Amino acid sequence: MAGNKNLHRASREKNDEFYTQLVDIENELKHYIQHFKDKTIFCNCDDPEESNFFRYFALNFEHLGIKKLIATHFDAEKPTYKLEIDRELDLNADGKIDFADIQRIPLEQNGDFRSPECVEILKSADFVVTNPPFSLFREYVAQLMEYDKKFLIIGNQNAITYKEIFQLIKENKIWLGNGFNAGNAYFKVPKDKAKQYVKGVYDENTGLVKFRNCVWFTNLDHAKRHQEIDLWATYNPENYPHYDNYDAINVNKVKDIPKDWTGKMGVPITFLDKYNPDQFEIIGLDRYVEDNPNYGRRFSLNNKEVYARILIKHKQGGENVK
Repeated sequence: MAGNKNLHRASREKNDEFYTQLVDIENELKHYIQHFKDKTIFCNCDDPEESNFFRYFALNFEHLGIKKLIATHFDAEKPTYKLEIDRELDLNADGKIDFADIQRIPLEQNGDFRSPECVEILKSADFVVTNPPFSLFREYVAQLMEYDKKFLIIGNQNAITYKEIFQLIKENKIWLGNGFNAGNAYFKVPKDKAKQYVKGVYDENTGLVKFRNCVWFTNLDHAKRHQEIDLWATYNPENYPHYDNYDAINVNKVKDIPKDWTGKMGVPITFLDKYNPDQFEIIGLDRYVEDNPNYGRRFSLNNKEVYARILIKHKQGGENVK
């Protein structure tokens, strides 16, 4: 799809200026409000004066019971600043904590999330919520894991297939959030970047671009993660062929997972949007399954490689009809 191609190109060119819409943030974060009480939240990949992440938490500071909110600004060439709201600092003494209590504090470094100064802020935070640079996604997630942080971030759906990211998914250290409405994510981009998007992806009236392969990644629990997939299909060899180069059956759509097959199954990466760890076991990603005789290559059917497949098994139920 055109939107997907543009997103891939943006990642390659390190064009990471995608500003998330407030409505998308509200729709996702409403599923996690119980997590934020008495916590420090850090938005470390935002322009805080433009960021809707900072705006959302500032607007809901008292409602969510937040302890502290911090957002850092990045400038590639010079020292910059952070914005901070602290429950203990009612700066205008009006009895409430809101936008009037924002502190603008200079930074000695440039606000890069990898800078020592930002790392020290990260260490003090409980949660990280932001839209990190797509081009630095692996490095960004590695830092979150290194410092054992809870997080809710946006990424390219294809990041699921990164070896390092998928291993974390397999180990249930990262999973997908609730997701964008109808799978459509809208981002504001600078006007000088708009020309790179095709008609139908960029809306001149709103200044927004639409992508269909962006997802939320998190390690915060939420209700959707525990909803079972309603299975109705049953196995037959015609609809579920075995791969040429691996002992597993191919399933083209998540809704067609056979309820009575207890062997290995290859499913599309969209499976993760509905993955319930109590219902299924994730074995691996096609290219990186340890017993794949063609390690590093995808599974194939009739000598043609199949697009990325996640290898899964039922955890319970069903008679093995293999």
